[in-house]
Amino acid sequence: MHELIRQQRRDLTLIGPISDMAFDQLIAAGTVARVIAAWVGNVAGGSGYGFRRAYEQGVPRRIVMEDHSNFTVGLALKAAAMGLPYLPTLTGIGGDIVRGHARIRPVDDPFDGPPLLAVGALKPDVAIIHVQRADAQGNAHLWGNLGLTIEAAYAARRTIVICEEIVADDVIRSDPNRTVIPGFLTAAVVEEPGGALPSSVQGYWRRDFEPFLRYHQVSRTIEGFQAWLREWVLDLPDRPAYLRHMGQAVLARLRVTDRRLAAAANFAP
Repeated sequence: MHELIRQQRRDLTLIGPISDMAFDQLIAAGTVARVIAAWVGNVAGGSGYGFRRAYEQGVPRRIVMEDHSNFTVGLALKAAAMGLPYLPTLTGIGGDIVRGHARIRPVDDPFDGPPLLAVGALKPDVAIIHVQRADAQGNAHLWGNLGLTIEAAYAARRTIVICEEIVADDVIRSDPNRTVIPGFLTAAVVEEPGGALPSSVQGYWRRDFEPFLRYHQVSRTIEGFQAWLREWVLDLPDRPAYLRHMGQAVLARLRVTDRRLAAAANFAP
């Protein structure tokens, strides 16, 4: 997210169910034209002030919002992942979100069931995925809360896999069922330890709540956001510099050092 800001990308469409503060930062930095999401804000704090300024006041630019529930975002991506034009659902019937919606429309059940809603497929240009480990071909192991990671990777035209570590092929082959993103979907694989911080990565990093709360406070004003942006994005050339700015004591506190392994599986034929 920070590199997209540093590269001064413009007119992006952001897609996600619950975005946390990453979307808010991109919006407040002026990179975004459109948002397809169920919620934009700061889970630890509440409102996303950058999002609200853009949507309500046009600062730094006006953005267009396509409202969804968490489930309909997932259905839209799932439809694209399956190569379908839409997926039917009962959820949302009678709700305000679907009223006059460009992507969600009423349809009849061909088997004489109740009326349904059709959620149109959503095919992103790029999915950016952070995983625990991958090999050099982009075959990626991921565990923990998957969210919409798999749907996004299969729906997108290109998938960028960012991983905590690039490992040997044998490590990936040792547990094929954990390879949730196959290499043929991966356009690029990037080894970036700590690339998801201050969010958590199960088995590697704990979530750090303090930066979320601090960002929530300073981003209440444009001046506060601009000061935060200079300190944590524009004045830092890359992710290693970001980690150094966090400090070794913080990294040591967040790094997962204990082990809670899953039961061994016997893959002998």
